[in-house]
Amino acid sequence: MDFIQEGFIQALKLIVHFDPQTLSAILVTIKTSCISILIALIIGLPLGFILGYFDFFMKRFLKLIVDTFLAMPTVVIGLVLYALISYRGPFGEYGLLYTIPGIIIGQSVLALPIIISLSSTAVENMDKKLSLTLQSFGLSKMQMIKSTLFELRYALLASVVVAYSRVISEIGIGMMIGGNIKWHTRTMTTAISLETSKGEFALAIALGIILIAIALCVNVFLQFLRKKG
Repeated sequence: MDFIQEGFIQALKLIVHFDPQTLSAILVTIKTSCISILIALIIGLPLGFILGYFDFFMKRFLKLIVDTFLAMPTVVIGLVLYALISYRGPFGEYGLLYTIPGIIIGQSVLALPIIISLSSTAVENMDKKLSLTLQSFGLSKMQMIKSTLFELRYALLASVVVAYSRVISEIGIGMMIGGNIKWHTRTMTTAISLETSKGEFALAIALGIILIAIALCVNVFLQFLRKKG
């Protein structure tokens, strides 16, 4: 038990003194997760709205595909992307492997089905009285869409929060696509894995504390949105 106690003490020192290696992993994690969520939101929110709001051919099949991707392991996503962007892959010429943009692409793919699925479900489960009320105002199609999005804003934001918590805690994509390169592509989760395997518990615990704190803040925010919704 002594090594655990000593690890916590050293971890707190690293956090308090703003250890450069710790800060580097934190900044890479925040940068990649925020950009990937923004990309997934721009693409996924309109697709989720269309999937939930309109009735069309093969809608149920598409929802099945999206829901299936919700349970996709991150290592599988990392494997597929690795095959695509490695130097022997079709996109190898762009040099995305072991780079920040490569991690962002992978995390965007991870977050996209979450946002599509949860936002489409929120739209589908919208109170029918709300839809009838909006229709009674004689709104145009675009005004109906805008009003619906506004009324469902808390539920839609909750889907983004859930996707962000999934992205920030993933390790497979960061390890396989980012390569866990120190000062460059090393994220908090990949650093925790590496330092633990090396027996360097102080840095691993420090990053673990920060990751838990971020996850806690995200989930508190999610609970707040649910109450608002």
